[in-house]
Amino acid sequence: MHAHFTSHRYHRHSHDAYSFGVTEEGAQSFRCRGGAHTSPAGSVVAFNPDEAHDGYPATEQGFTYRIIHIGPSLVADLLPRLPLFRDPVRHAPALADALRDLHTALRVGTALARDEQLVRTVHAMASHVMPLDVRVADGDPSAAFELVEAHYLEDVPVEALTGATGLSRFALYRAFRSRYGLSPSDHQRQLRLRRARALLSSGVAPAAVAAATGFADQAHLTRWFRRCYGITPAVYARAGGS
Repeated sequence: MHAHFTSHRYHRHSHDAYSFGVTEEGAQSFRCRGGAHTSPAGSVVAFNPDEAHDGYPATEQGFTYRIIHIGPSLVADLLPRLPLFRDPVRHAPALADALRDLHTALRVGTALARDEQLVRTVHAMASHVMPLDVRVADGDPSAAFELVEAHYLEDVPVEALTGATGLSRFALYRAFRSRYGLSPSDHQRQLRLRRARALLSSGVAPAAVAAATGFADQAHLTRWFRRCYGITPAVYARAGGS
């Protein structure tokens, strides 16, 4: 959720998941673990599963924040034991960045992009609560590479890649990036962009190209096309695909 509150007050409650809020503007206050806390802009609020808390604006200006819930089972897939946050408010820029990127990936990312960003977020989370001890294993990611190549227009689930390689998610992403210099979702996007270029060169309209190549919409295609090629799809099409 991404929201701005000026008067809303959360009743005391808890979640059955890790809850992370990034305060983007203003400041929010809450009571938790018997004490009062305030999260200023740029900080991260971190609640452990089943940890009761409330929440309200710290000032009349209110606050803007993003909040994400990550189930313990997802964390358990990547860490040997479940971590606990000692402090509910943390100045953790890397974790804040990871949470923002995860929030974006959950809205517009592919299945692979969402899962990769989840791994990155758990990795950032773990570094703030205990010595990092993630499960890492060497392995051959070539079967995953071939699967992405064959099904790049589909929303390939990570389970298909781990099943093809026999690797854990973390080991798969590490081996894939080490071998090919890209994550699976980056490679998938690269293949989609190549297909988009071919369609644009053949005269297909950018909006139709976006729909045909797995992008959320034309704006999503344009953002990545410009980022990778330096021009928009429309400019590329007008230039004849040269």
